[in-house]
Amino acid sequence: MSPALASLTLAQMKAGLESGDFTARQLVEASLEAIARLDPLLHAFLYIDAERALNQAAAADRQPKATGRPLHGIPIAVKDVLTVEGMPCTAGSKILQGFYPPYTATAVKRLQEAGAIVIGKTNTDEFAMGSSTENSAYGRTHNPWDTHRVPGGSSGGSAAAVAARMVSAALGTDTGGSVRQPASFCGVTGLKPTYGRVSRYGLIAFGSSLDTVGVFAQTAEDAALIFSIMAGHDPLDATSSKQPLPDLHLPNDPSLRGLRIGVPREYFVEGMQPEIQLRTQEAIEQMRQLGAEVVEISLPHTAYALPVYYLIAPAEASANLARYDGIRYGPRSRADSIWEVFFQTRGELFGEEVIRRIMLGTYALSAGYYEAFYGQAQKARTLITRDFEAAFQTVDVIAAPTTPTTAFLAGAHADDPLSMYLEDIFTLPASLAGIPGICFPVGFDSQGLPIGLQLLGPRFREDRILSVAHVYQQITDWHLRLPALVKGDAAQ
Repeated sequence: MSPALASLTLAQMKAGLESGDFTARQLVEASLEAIARLDPLLHAFLYIDAERALNQAAAADRQPKATGRPLHGIPIAVKDVLTVEGMPCTAGSKILQGFYPPYTATAVKRLQEAGAIVIGKTNTDEFAMGSSTENSAYGRTHNPWDTHRVPGGSSGGSAAAVAARMVSAALGTDTGGSVRQPASFCGVTGLKPTYGRVSRYGLIAFGSSLDTVGVFAQTAEDAALIFSIMAGHDPLDATSSKQPLPDLHLPNDPSLRGLRIGVPREYFVEGMQPEIQLRTQEAIEQMRQLGAEVVEISLPHTAYALPVYYLIAPAEASANLARYDGIRYGPRSRADSIWEVFFQTRGELFGEEVIRRIMLGTYALSAGYYEAFYGQAQKARTLITRDFEAAFQTVDVIAAPTTPTTAFLAGAHADDPLSMYLEDIFTLPASLAGIPGICFPVGFDSQGLPIGLQLLGPRFREDRILSVAHVYQQITDWHLRLPALVKGDAAQ
């Protein structure tokens, strides 16, 4: 099977299947071959179900092509915090080892109903808590552009799988930047929808007011297709919005005439890698040349995003993770009393970062400190949200760097949690405000590492940021560049 088949975009796979150029089984076989060849180097996957995927591909090939299923026969991957019936779901944690959920997450189920074949589950920081996919209890994921570096996190497995062309698309989650940041580090396109736009049913909760199911793909066009299928109201999720989906017809004309792009001065900070600022400014200038008007704006409460997030998210995590007690899920530590079961199971099977955040969150919610910490953080969150609302009164989208650095070496922040948290400094504000964002490649640094720009839009206007990203990708090819690790295979 030609390795190049696995390197096709989702749109190309869809067209090839419809025209009969290849079969669903051939696509799945190409994906499995790419995984067998590259995943020993990358560790992007925690679980592969080859037999199931091949059986589903064979069934797809027996069905008529005109079934109205837009993802008919296309293999995808799913971050291991989303449940898929019949597949284990560990959330990257030992405390869920051996857990097989009896149901499938709504977002995944909608993709399956559209014909997608879930080929496996991807690695993640434990309970999605991290920015590097080094916190997984099952080993870290490596960046396809440089295996000594991290792929970002917490959705690093999904980002690496798409970057290495093991699959054309993969689901991730974004609580504080966990789709956009790894998309930047791995040189792929990553979409974080508006909070509430995609159902959280079947998603293992981290921060319930922040968690958002997103998608990785090679192109904005591919991301738009996946998003359009999995988005929409779900009665199984009380936070799911009934807001109707906008028209996601992407423009063929490479023009941005009439678009106003805001560039926030607060996102160009001292200490940011100079090449990121340069590539970001170059991409914005290209958008200006396509007809957009570019104006400087201010988001004055941006500096509060980091402390606000690391009070709210751990507080919600401490409540959500209280259910993992050694009784209902996964393994259980031996002890003489029920309380010792709780203490030992959680102490032995939770990782260091998860324990740190549970303790932070429990402290922020404790009597005597709730209003001083959690209460004040919620007020500051409102100010951050109002900053964006005010900005979108004058501009259509906001363009900014996604990360302050390119992919860093594994272990670089191992002894300094704060320096790790600072890697999300540009992605946290949009997560707190619940607005949509998309990251896509706009160049490379001097070491050949990808650089991504993020576009932010008003709530429920994913169509706007997807359209702008699509127009940019029509005149550039950064998103089609391949890591050296897979370049030779794709050329065969």
